[in-house]
Amino acid sequence: MPSNEQRRAAAKRKLERQLANRADRARRRKQLTIAGSVLGVVVVVAAVTGVYFLTRGDDSENTATPETKDASLSAAAPPAAQAKPATVNCEYTDSQRPADKPVNKPRTEGIKTDGADASLSMSMETSQGPIGLSLNNAESPCTVNSFASLASQGYFDDTSCHRMTAGEGLKVLQCGDPTGTGMGGPGYQFGNEYPTDQYAPGDPAAESQPVAYKRGVLAMANAGPGTNGSQFFVVYGDSELPPQYTIFGTVDKDGLETVDKIAKGGQDNANGPGDGKPTLPVTVTSMRID
Repeated sequence: MPSNEQRRAAAKRKLERQLANRADRARRRKQLTIAGSVLGVVVVVAAVTGVYFLTRGDDSENTATPETKDASLSAAAPPAAQAKPATVNCEYTDSQRPADKPVNKPRTEGIKTDGADASLSMSMETSQGPIGLSLNNAESPCTVNSFASLASQGYFDDTSCHRMTAGEGLKVLQCGDPTGTGMGGPGYQFGNEYPTDQYAPGDPAAESQPVAYKRGVLAMANAGPGTNGSQFFVVYGDSELPPQYTIFGTVDKDGLETVDKIAKGGQDNANGPGDGKPTLPVTVTSMRID
């Protein structure tokens, strides 16, 4: 039988583990609240809302270079995507806020997801350099369909990247709002796709369990389910977010170099430590399908 001393040591170790777990949960809750605000459109919260996510959010000061991966991140990769039908139909509904820049809704029927239509390349030219994008139509076809439609109508032209976060667990550059306030959108909204659609309806993990949004990921900001619009974010450093922000593409190597330059310039902490507007002004001068 264990001695009293051994029992005390075991109890102490158990308490230490419990305290560490509580601290970790508190850290995750703080991150999760990042995302944000927006709604008007999308915000990121939860480390995300930060996405209407980022659409408004909070985080901590950036002292590491963007290329440095945060070794403290422990979130698992999102679930593997399940194949979609060769064609899908999409739904885009009017949002409460009218469009902040004249634009037509995307087409809704017969969106192809396979073969040559499984991916789409786009070039985003910014005042700080080019950012090449590869869109994943096979996994998030309705998101890609909307994004490409907005780009083809010049919706993103001459808009600013209005937010950058640089805190532990959330390193993103957010763009896509014509107003530059984190509240703007195209006058319509639509539902989440990958990775949200890989969870069963009502699965609490889809709401609260962070997953890894890896460096180079392109994702939508939102203010909750069904509120995706035009705001999106580029992940320049491995981040943890609830799987409520549709991943719809990746940024190429040269594009990440542009984003790294912006990140190294810092941000103004306007939304709190590590969360604000980029110090280097970033204007999307054009967005074009290659």
